[in-house]
Amino acid sequence: MKELLLTLAQALVDYPEQVSVNQIEGEKSIILELKVAPEDMGKIIGKQGRIARAVRTLVKAAAAHQGKRVVVEIIQ
Repeated sequence: MKELLLTLAQALVDYPEQVSVNQIEGEKSIILELKVAPEDMGKIIGKQGRIARAVRTLVKAAAAHQGKRVVVEIIQ
């Protein structure tokens, strides 16, 4: 899931080299912290959060196959 989120985010932003994903694993859940350049925050979030919601949906669907729960946090 970390690689999926990294690939999606790098495709959406102007500065793909500044995209990083930190993975924190728990027993049943995984927290993915997505960090992008400040200039790219709007591109990751999208109008009314539509892109962020779509990215979260894709990552959650991939995690469902592994029986895990994923939380995607966008941080600065």
